[in-house]
Amino acid sequence: MHKEIIRRDQVSDEHLPDSLHPIIRQIYARRGVKSKDQLELTASHLCAVDTLKGLPEACEILYQALKDKKNITIIGDFDADGATSTALMMEALQMLGSSNHHFLVPNRFKYGYGLTPEIVDIAASEGAQVLVTVDNGISCMAGVKRAKELGLQVVVTDHHLPGADTPPADAIVNPNQRGCNFASKSLAGVGVAFYFMLALRKYLREHQWFEAQGFKEPNIAQLLDLVALGTVADVVSLDANNRILVEQGLKRIRAGATRPGIQALIEIAGKSQQKLVASDFGFALGPRINAAGRLDDMAFGINCLLAKDLSTARVMAADLDDLNKARREIEQGMQIEAEQVLASLKFSEDNLPNGISLFHSDWHQGVIGIVAGRLKEKYHRPSIVFAKGNDDLDEQSAAVNSAEIKGSARSIPGLHIRDLLEYIDSQHPGIIIKFGGHAMAAGLSIAADKFQQFSTLFEKYAKQWLSKEALTGTISSDGELLTSDITLTFAQVLREAGPWGQNFPEPVFDDTFTLVQQRIVGEKHLKLVVEKDQQIFDAIAFNVDIKRWPDHQAKQVKLAYRLDINEFRGKQTVQLMVEQLA
Repeated sequence: MHKEIIRRDQVSDEHLPDSLHPIIRQIYARRGVKSKDQLELTASHLCAVDTLKGLPEACEILYQALKDKKNITIIGDFDADGATSTALMMEALQMLGSSNHHFLVPNRFKYGYGLTPEIVDIAASEGAQVLVTVDNGISCMAGVKRAKELGLQVVVTDHHLPGADTPPADAIVNPNQRGCNFASKSLAGVGVAFYFMLALRKYLREHQWFEAQGFKEPNIAQLLDLVALGTVADVVSLDANNRILVEQGLKRIRAGATRPGIQALIEIAGKSQQKLVASDFGFALGPRINAAGRLDDMAFGINCLLAKDLSTARVMAADLDDLNKARREIEQGMQIEAEQVLASLKFSEDNLPNGISLFHSDWHQGVIGIVAGRLKEKYHRPSIVFAKGNDDLDEQSAAVNSAEIKGSARSIPGLHIRDLLEYIDSQHPGIIIKFGGHAMAAGLSIAADKFQQFSTLFEKYAKQWLSKEALTGTISSDGELLTSDITLTFAQVLREAGPWGQNFPEPVFDDTFTLVQQRIVGEKHLKLVVEKDQQIFDAIAFNVDIKRWPDHQAKQVKLAYRLDINEFRGKQTVQLMVEQLA
């Protein structure tokens, strides 16, 4: 889908410091920065810990568990936020003096998402006495009830929107629960876990725990590398508080103060630790951790993050890299079938729904994620594609009985798909059997005979949640850059002005250039040499339509691009990272 380039309006930036580069000052003002205080990305400007509802009760439970050496079991999730949250809790509890804590992450192929009764039973059989959920739990009514039946204590830490009812946990820590006055509602699961551990350290200090145990109070800030990784990978909004968490984590990593697992993931991804930027979490490190949960067992990803030495971490990171390559190969092999499915679908601008949901009994589970992604890209709509949940479900029974069908969802900016599924589940219980995912991608299971009802609800709430702007498929540009600003120096200024991310987007510029050279590299990427004002620049556009490009009739190109620094054989050059090409 060709997107319209909309230039952002000029706004007043007089409230921001004159010491800033004038372009950066305007970029910040356009992104809602109201004062210079919001640019102070130091830990002292973080939201106050004691404003997070539920912490006193949660801290008392873990304090007593530590005193009595109870078995504390962390119940995680199988994405990067869940993995970093789990690793953070495991590390923090050890730092705080626990000797009896473990983690358990449900296998998505067996149990699906969250604290299910089945996972509770497994945890109990392994001796759990206190369950602490991370990045899940706020919608796990049945699982918490089962835990209480078995006499377990439950602390839910989550960041997703609660439904009309909350589970009967002993304590709930979630900035989005009713009555919570925490200023940032956009914490990732790992951010909630971090705040919980900060509060627990303070609680233990007040109860003279560290003196009694005979060791020094630990520095919880050592865990900010995990917080930064999980926050960006989960695509939560980078509000002022999250920008601080990410920036502080990045600083630790760049300075070499990171855990071996993250260092090994940076190496295997071919990134520079000293020059790491926030987008590297989302596009390089996060996918390798996520691959474990997609194809195998997220415990691989968590254990990599928990590795105590670099040589062990490198072996684990290599395994995660192999899983990520396998995931790519599977997706590539399915693309032909996905294109055939798409070719049979007929939508026009007149009858395009706000949310697309499709099911056919002939479709295979393995291809549905790619089909959903193709639909989302082609029509710029959140899309869910369903396939039969088991091989013996025939075409007739699929339409009439309650056999399980599985769906894969892909979303567009402006609609958090997992939160939408959670909302449908909370408002219409019984339609969705299980679900999991994050802002841009999710998976779910429903009964086949509930598909039409689900499809109607998905369209209804997508229409309510999506703004007209989100549906138009526009690219927001910060305007035209003078050629005198397309330099290594300004590219570095832009890089240092981050972290950039969800709802605090990296600047995109647009301009028309003379096309000097064009060639395909890596099968479907277009390498360009362009010229403006007698200045030559390298540019690259990823995943172009190779039926249209290279276009040797084109003399000029209109580019929407990000300004980046390319490093090759020790030499740095400016590179335009093309967002749109026309």
